[in-house]
Amino acid sequence: MGIYEILAYFFVYGVLGWCVEVAFAAVKEGRFVNRGFLNGPICPIYGVGVVSVIFSLQGFSESLLILYLASAVLVTFIEWLTGYVMDRIFHQKWWDYSGQPLNIGGYVCLPFSLIWGVFCVFIVKCFQPLVAHLIGYIPHIAGIVILVILSIAMLADLYVTASAILKLNKRLEAMEKIAAELREFSDRMGENIYENVKDGMEKEEQLKSKVASMKEVRKELRAEYSAGKEEWYKSQQQKLDELKGRYDSLVNGLGSVGERLVKAFPNMESRIHKDALKEVKKRVAMRRNKRK
Repeated sequence: MGIYEILAYFFVYGVLGWCVEVAFAAVKEGRFVNRGFLNGPICPIYGVGVVSVIFSLQGFSESLLILYLASAVLVTFIEWLTGYVMDRIFHQKWWDYSGQPLNIGGYVCLPFSLIWGVFCVFIVKCFQPLVAHLIGYIPHIAGIVILVILSIAMLADLYVTASAILKLNKRLEAMEKIAAELREFSDRMGENIYENVKDGMEKEEQLKSKVASMKEVRKELRAEYSAGKEEWYKSQQQKLDELKGRYDSLVNGLGSVGERLVKAFPNMESRIHKDALKEVKKRVAMRRNKRK
């Protein structure tokens, strides 16, 4: 295969892989979900996987067993490498097979590896000859133009998606900082209230000996504390409202790409900002349920 054929097969199987993922999500969730990493209708990992099998294992097509085993191993390695690299670059695990038997880091698992092997045998033996035959009907110059346009569009999509993911990570980091501020603020408020109650009780004990009526004791305490403390509590409440407002704006302002990625990868996990991502997922699910 030359570069022309490699690119052509990559886009064919990348688009078909996206169709499979969308169909699977539709059956599972009863609605359309763009399950691709990119915004466009393509899953590059499918294109890379199938082209690698066709390019590397065509010589084993006469032995179904060797073709099956070699395909399963090769595609599993590609899936593991893709998941691992994306995890290290974006600090997020996009899919998770941790609940499946014989998984490796949650990136791959034996049941899906066996399924990939079956698909690859079917593609090499039955489907790929048809694809090659159909691509052969496309005039070479027209095919080159189409592949150049598709490549530019995919690279632009990749840039937009990667930028959105990096922005999402920054947003998650800011959310966790605000959440930490809120916890610290809450602790300070609680300590202050405790000190005020403790001081009030001590004052009450001191005034009991001086003032005969308990009613007069409480009246004097209120007069002493209410003026200054009321202003303090108002200022603290304003700060609390400001922090909550900033937090809500971060959660609700994901943008279309960020929200799509959260919907497309429901099992996505962040290695650094786990709690913040869980909150984002919860808010996205709430908005989706309100639209139903």
